[in-house]
Parts: sequence; structure tokens; C-alpha cells
Amino acid sequence: MSRPVPVPTPLSEPFWAAARRGELVVPRCAACGLRFFVPEPACPGCMARDWAYAPSAGRGAVYSVTVVHRAPGPGFDTPFALAVIDLDDGGVLLSHVDAGDPDQVVIGLRVRVDFRALTDEIALPYFVPEQSR
Repeated sequence: MSRPVPVPTPLSEPFWAAARRGELVVPRCAACGLRFFVPEPACPGCMARDWAYAPSAGRGAVYSVTVVHRAPGPGFDTPFALAVIDLDDGGVLLSHVDAGDPDQVVIGLRVRVDFRALTDEIALPYFVPEQSR
């Protein structure tokens, strides 16, 4: 069985469109400047509804990490590192980090975004160690 495929919503479609192009974008509030993820109807910081997707350089550091040994569902290869990424330009993302060996993903590890096609329409953002090319 294959991995579940995310289904874009009106709020998330610009995120998935950017990911297809190999670009990372995150919501940014026009009122308070907060960058946040996941997209919500209103800014979680000030509740303003005036936000738009802003480009991110896709670089940051692992804030927290766990190694998943039991698949959350069909289609997931285990073990894998699941981490909270503290983005340099603001905001945080929960994402897989592929460092080869999941035990090599540690708090403070510098990472950069990478994209992997799941289908013709959906590319998933992953993170890899910053020195990886």
C-alpha cells in the first residue's frame, strides 16, 4: 500500500503549488509579522485574517526530534526522524529529516529544505543536513 497523499485545501494550495516548484513558503501575518505553520484562517498570534504566503530560504536548525520506529500508517518506511525545524527566517515546521541514519539527527543540527515528488501534483518538503548536496 502506498503512502497517504496530502489533499490541498483552499488555504494550503499555494503551499503545495510552491512545493511543486521546489520553493518553500510559509504564512506571514501582515498585521504582526508572525510566520506560522500550518495555515489557519487567522494569525495565531494576533487573530488578524490578513496574511499571505511568504518565501522562506528553507534553512534552519532542528529544535526537537524523535525517531519513529512504528509507522503511523501504510506506506511509511521506518525508522525515520521527525523533527520540529526552527526556520532561520521565522516560523517552525514539523518535517522528516533525512540524514541517512535517523539517529544522526540531533537537536541543533543545521538543515535545509529539499523536495521529493510523491505524485505529479504533490511534492513533499523534507529537510537534509545543510552540508548535503
